[in-house]
Amino acid sequence: MYASTVRGLLVRGMLAGLIAGLFAFAVAYVVGEPPVRDSIAVEEAAAAQEAAPASGHAGHGGEAPAEEEEEELVSRPVQSTAGLATGVLVYGVALGGIASLAFSFALGRVGRFSPRATAALTAAGAFATVYLVPFLKYPATPPAVGNPDTIGQRTTLFFLMILLSVLLGVGAIVLGRRLAPRLGNWNATLAAGAGFVVATAVAFTVLPANDDAVKPEFPAALLWEFRLASLAVQLVLWVVFAVVFGLLAQRLLATRTDGADVTSRQEAPAVG
Repeated sequence: MYASTVRGLLVRGMLAGLIAGLFAFAVAYVVGEPPVRDSIAVEEAAAAQEAAPASGHAGHGGEAPAEEEEEELVSRPVQSTAGLATGVLVYGVALGGIASLAFSFALGRVGRFSPRATAALTAAGAFATVYLVPFLKYPATPPAVGNPDTIGQRTTLFFLMILLSVLLGVGAIVLGRRLAPRLGNWNATLAAGAGFVVATAVAFTVLPANDDAVKPEFPAALLWEFRLASLAVQLVLWVVFAVVFGLLAQRLLATRTDGADVTSRQEAPAVG
């Protein structure tokens, strides 16, 4: 029974992630694509200005050999539509499945919350640990605005921050559960939350900064617009997931509970 329930929650989590991905894609396309497009335009303009003086001094008679432009494997219109949709939907389904497994573990273990409330808490915790905390340390940057030689290093640091954030979040939950019998649920939650904040601050101090993630001449307003759009996409994704998955999980678990009650009554021996 337990395995089939977890399987049912996993399927519903992936479905909720798909639906949330559709909403997130709409936000990404409407709000996120304009700053991405403008960022690429800024980078192309800067590259053209850097190439212009060099071409005037190259070759004979001021003529420089024409450089062959790299052919794009995927055109920009395809990247901003089908490519964006595919990436966001796959991301939503994957995270929805993982979040549903976390929900299965948390249900009944973090307090006497309903499935909907547990789904909301799971989504909030996932949003905070998987995205918000790493975002505060290593904010999102538009494409083609940083030093390409350090992309690998910056990616490694970002995923390391995600791993640390998730581990610290799990540690805070374990700490809260152990403190609850002595301090009470409310005080234990506050203590665990404070511990998470302190440990996160230490991680922020220890890990190096992305000093070359954005070129100094890049427009600050455009950078701020892109980062707000990135935050909005993630927020919409997790809010929609919490609502949809909470509803689906509530219905599934209510059905399983009713079925178990009927079975127990049928199997109970008659008295008298």
